[in-house]
Amino acid sequence: MRLLVMFDLPTLTPTDRRNYRSFRKALINEGFLMIQESIYVRITTNKQSAQLLENRLATIAPPAGIVQTLMVTEKQYSSMRFLVGTAIDDIRNTDDTLVVI
Repeated sequence: MRLLVMFDLPTLTPTDRRNYRSFRKALINEGFLMIQESIYVRITTNKQSAQLLENRLATIAPPAGIVQTLMVTEKQYSSMRFLVGTAIDDIRNTDDTLVVI
């Protein structure tokens, strides 16, 4: 299971920019990888752990802007096509190191 986080946050005021940086840093600390600007993804073991992570993100999301999540299966994620550009071969972005206990 993959959890995608997509966001569009305001950056007009110093407070907005601080909220943006704080949220982005929190995503990275939670293990998310940036796949595109303002789109981050993380592998989870199952739907329940994705929902728990989603709930945790809801508590750290900034008060202004838009933050959306999308849960997709590994099969759905692997069917993603690149119309322009190429995939980044990062071991953290594969399920090769995923250990289910």
